[in-house]
Amino acid sequence: MFKLRDLPFDSKSNLVVSEKTCEYHHGKHHATYVANLNNLIKDTEFANSSFYEILVGAKGGLYNNVAQVYNHDFYWDCIAKKSEMSDEFKTALQAEFPNFKEDFVKAATTLFGSGWAWLVFDPKTSKLEIVQTSNAATPVNDEKVPVLVVDVWEHAYYIDNFNARPKYLETFFENINWEFVSEAYEWAKKEGLGSVQHYTQKIHG
Repeated sequence: MFKLRDLPFDSKSNLVVSEKTCEYHHGKHHATYVANLNNLIKDTEFANSSFYEILVGAKGGLYNNVAQVYNHDFYWDCIAKKSEMSDEFKTALQAEFPNFKEDFVKAATTLFGSGWAWLVFDPKTSKLEIVQTSNAATPVNDEKVPVLVVDVWEHAYYIDNFNARPKYLETFFENINWEFVSEAYEWAKKEGLGSVQHYTQKIHG
């Protein structure tokens, strides 16, 4: 049985989201996805599967819920604290994106409806890419390794910013946990999708 992860930060002092947002976003939305995941795998082929096996093998409603658990797990780590990126990651980022902030924020701003904006590492090309996914979709199912994500579902920012997605994105970008992102990039280069499996195992066993 999977459990809702604890937030990797104090909700009273996070620079991106308020305690009230965390109460609803983590305590209700994220928690519901975990509860649904547990209910949907009962008496199915996935009953005894690892989280990663479900993530890459599920379809339909089960996929929507397991993917949303993963997406939120990763998002919380991306905003856990404001930190600096490694020199290696900074060099790689600048090589692919002369103005990464502009490109990433544009992707997050222009995504229609609910979804996610990601920076991913493609093991096939060994390059970083910015991708958008709608609703619950995650780049893992396209065999790309997440490095950074921002949640642009309205429930991620409406309590703190109302309908001002750009304001939320500016706050997000100024307070990214680049230390986590840099480590995710390092592991993605070494292990490819194996790094996703390791990450989910660390959280969900």
